[in-house]
Amino acid sequence: MTTRKTWEELDITDDYLFKLIMNHKYICKRMIEKILRIKIRDLRYIEEEKPLKHQYDSKGVRLDVYVEDDQNTVYDIEMQVRKPYDDSLAKRTRYYQAMIDLDLLQEGASYKQLNPSFIIFLCPFPLFDGLRHIYTFRSLCLQDPELDLNDGATRIFLSSRGTMDDISPDVANFLSYMNGTPSNDEFVQEIAATIQQLKMNEEERMNYMTFEMKLNEEREEGREEGREQGRIKGFEEIAIKMLHNKTPILEIQKLTDLPESRILELAKENNLL
Repeated sequence: MTTRKTWEELDITDDYLFKLIMNHKYICKRMIEKILRIKIRDLRYIEEEKPLKHQYDSKGVRLDVYVEDDQNTVYDIEMQVRKPYDDSLAKRTRYYQAMIDLDLLQEGASYKQLNPSFIIFLCPFPLFDGLRHIYTFRSLCLQDPELDLNDGATRIFLSSRGTMDDISPDVANFLSYMNGTPSNDEFVQEIAATIQQLKMNEEERMNYMTFEMKLNEEREEGREEGREQGRIKGFEEIAIKMLHNKTPILEIQKLTDLPESRILELAKENNLL
């Protein structure tokens, strides 16, 4: 069973604390400016931890940091601590992009008016070839790589374990801070000071404890649901065997607690009617 960190042990790479820090507009704004090497006049939080879900049966998305600048460019910034063992991280950005676009369209925009968007993943582990600190992806023509599709969508992956000299010193200092290395960088010091202030805030400590309690309740509910599903599956397997042996449905009901309708479904699915 995974043991989560205490409030005192949390650092910038922990999802919970990262969201709190990035909820300080001046830090979020400077983070984007440093990574993209741009200037932003102002930001607005589209919705804190905005959940995007467009169909009752679709997989919902909960974004870490979802903001829009004064030029209507939207930014999603994610702290990704665990390294996937397949291509799921890339596929995740594809799914996030689709859901963000759908969300923007639902606000009444034509697809021609879709906002420019940046999805930025911060990762404390090597990415792709393991060499770079930053990898930027846009839609380019394979036959002519200088031809940009210009669809307004950009995905950026930042790795704190890169080895190349491919980022500015201030971004490099922040990535080193993600690795646990102290820094005299002014921006990193500002983040560290804000974290210290948050950790001395008793209300924030209680919020984290409440968050932990809710997570534990959800895990327990999930385990109970899994156990119940396993129990039902076991009874269904018994029912199928009994149907094969021509056991009367009433006896199957008594032994398995399955409703008659489900037993008949199992008989039909297994050609035992």
